[in-house]
Amino acid sequence: MHQEKLKDGKVIDLHRYDLDDGWIALAGRTDYDNDILSIKIAKPNDFWFHVRGMPGSHVVLHHENAKGEPDKSIIKQAAAIAAWHSKARNGGMAAVSCTQAKNVSKPRRAKPGAVTVRKEKVIKVRPAAPQKK
Repeated sequence: MHQEKLKDGKVIDLHRYDLDDGWIALAGRTDYDNDILSIKIAKPNDFWFHVRGMPGSHVVLHHENAKGEPDKSIIKQAAAIAAWHSKARNGGMAAVSCTQAKNVSKPRRAKPGAVTVRKEKVIKVRPAAPQKK
């Protein structure tokens, strides 16, 4: 469990996974957490993941110092985490949307957890959560 303190003093709980090469995957626990993670916490060049077509956590892949993109194995791990924290957890292979956070927006009056995604790639993975370090 990872707590993120917001500028307004509120605190949200997130799942945190420390991946190789300094990459961190954060996953929302509730629809409200997903909104805050995707819209307020994620930096424009972070990577954003969500299982396609069913409820699940938004996952943001972040690196404090990275100048480039994560390698393919890190992307697959983050996609597998998104599938793990979704209704697709027990369904075999899952299709996961991936884009940069700058391509994720919140429509006006949309319900909590609902976002619009542009320029997505679809990655097929088996749901899995790496051991938390």
